[in-house]
Amino acid sequence: MSQALLAARTAIARAAGPGLTLIGVSGGADSLALAIAAATLPDAFGAVIVDHGLQPGSAQVAQRAAGQCRELGLDPVLVYPVQTNSDEASARAARYEQFELALNRTGAQRMLLAHTRDDQAEQVLLGLIRGSGTRSLAGIPAERGPYRRPLLDLSRKQTEEICQDARVDYWEDPSNSDTGYRRNLIRHEILPFLAERLGGHLPEALARTASLAAADADALDQWAQTAKERHGLNLRELSTLPVAVASRVLRLFAIEAGAKNVGHERTQALCALAGIGGPKSKSAGPVQLDGKISAFRRGPVIVFTGTGSTTGH
Repeated sequence: MSQALLAARTAIARAAGPGLTLIGVSGGADSLALAIAAATLPDAFGAVIVDHGLQPGSAQVAQRAAGQCRELGLDPVLVYPVQTNSDEASARAARYEQFELALNRTGAQRMLLAHTRDDQAEQVLLGLIRGSGTRSLAGIPAERGPYRRPLLDLSRKQTEEICQDARVDYWEDPSNSDTGYRRNLIRHEILPFLAERLGGHLPEALARTASLAAADADALDQWAQTAKERHGLNLRELSTLPVAVASRVLRLFAIEAGAKNVGHERTQALCALAGIGGPKSKSAGPVQLDGKISAFRRGPVIVFTGTGSTTGH
């Protein structure tokens, strides 16, 4: 057994549990390596293949992946065709909708996804390019809800090695070579350039950055949750907190009120309204948030209002 397969097998054994575990399979090297390694374990594994229908022949690719999973002994093997737009966000939303459907249908408690260390490195660079904060730099979480990613410590080269050793042919998605997409540009041009100039350890270093950022982000989120429960939206109490924590408290209340996509710009506007991290805005509001939510400063508190709801402390 190769070192790559042994590492994958060990990580999957930790991520799986009692009962059925599903695996998201695309037919690419990463997901097929995940299926191959899982098939060596005594636990029960099934597969879910989502055909996004974005390319000619996608149905054949999906059926081929399904056949490979059946040959490996995975059961059940579910194929879900979907209709979606060509943008990444739409495809991702459609894919996860089918994953949820599969989890509910089969009663499985968890699903394994095949993101690798290379995916993690790309995600960190994407966050840096966007000028994102700690949570975004934390990259792809190893576990969130029912979704687990046991291959985050393996490279893409190792997943290809697992497939080659098992004599399992994998599909090369032609869209992955289109550098018009920012992630592909990072994968095929920027990361190789940086690795050549700075050393081949770069993906590991970026993945380690993600791990450290995740630990910091978790601690700040926990602190913010405690402060939210203890102090509410009282401006005097919020002003005693570090900006990184107070801004999170404001964002938590905004989301609780029904706001969506509370990104950096809207968070900064909320901080200015509350006088967090700088002078208090002369205006008492409103700060408009997605989801038809508005924030106002009323005396010593911030109040969120929306259709049928008001939140203030």
